[in-house]
Amino acid sequence: MAGAASSARLALPGLALLSGVGARAQDAATKLVLLGTQGGPNFNTERGESANAVVVEGETYLVDCGYGTLMALRRAGLSYRDLAATFLTHLHDDHSGDIAALLSHQWSDGRIVPMSVYGPFGTERMVEAAIAFSEANTRIRIIDEDRTVQPVDIFSGVDVEATPEPAEVYNDDRVVVSSVENTHFPESSKREMPYRSLSYRIDSADRSIVFSGDTAYSEGLIELARGADVLVCEAMQVAAMREAFEGMVAAGAYADNAEGIWVHIVGTHTTTEEAGQMAAAAGVGTLVLSHLIPGALGDLDDEAYIAGVRRHFDGEVIVGRDQMMI
Repeated sequence: MAGAASSARLALPGLALLSGVGARAQDAATKLVLLGTQGGPNFNTERGESANAVVVEGETYLVDCGYGTLMALRRAGLSYRDLAATFLTHLHDDHSGDIAALLSHQWSDGRIVPMSVYGPFGTERMVEAAIAFSEANTRIRIIDEDRTVQPVDIFSGVDVEATPEPAEVYNDDRVVVSSVENTHFPESSKREMPYRSLSYRIDSADRSIVFSGDTAYSEGLIELARGADVLVCEAMQVAAMREAFEGMVAAGAYADNAEGIWVHIVGTHTTTEEAGQMAAAAGVGTLVLSHLIPGALGDLDDEAYIAGVRRHFDGEVIVGRDQMMI
């Protein structure tokens, strides 16, 4: 089915529920909220950068934190201060750009309960840098407002090992979170850097939701997603993205080696056909297309993304939009 958002608003303020899945989302204890669905560092007024919320029994788990995440959480009626945990698929800026703002605003808003940010190698250092970024804000408020809690006392980054097979990385009394390394970074690049890219699965009592992150076709992701209720997978319509890319280059974007950037785009992301192949191989119930490429950079209707998926997957398909609850 096409993923057009309806005008219905239920359960949480600010969230558009899909007709057809709205009743399930309303009844489920676990809800998926798409906060940012634009692919690439191409935020715009229609779609924010990558971010998702999984709400379980009133507690919110954040998956990716691209630019605009704080505002998206606010629009969705979810507290950015009271997140249970945050998970980053990888450290590209369109998946992590709001981390410094998230932590500083949580602290300024009075958070005193610890929270960890989980992600691949470099996450611990990123959190330390985010705390350092807010050093002046912290010092001023401690002096002016007699605060006693330091950001370093409540925020921590956790580097998650990038494993070839799914492995548990987090659990509490509501969820179990597993991850696996995906194929966003080519082997040639990995030989020159320690950075990696992950996919995540969140299992609660009533639902299992998998996030591909950015990746090319990935056997590890298929194994992680096996039998899941929902797979949130990035999707690229290659021809439309090439057209959008050429327009951006003509307007002055990507001045530093445009074709090198194009090789990265087309070689390290999931096409609509590959999204359908992986969903079918994993046997998921619902495929949600997000991190859309070109997304708002092109004028595509939902069917332009669904057509490629349908060559391989005959289950429910939803084309994601910001503020959709599933």
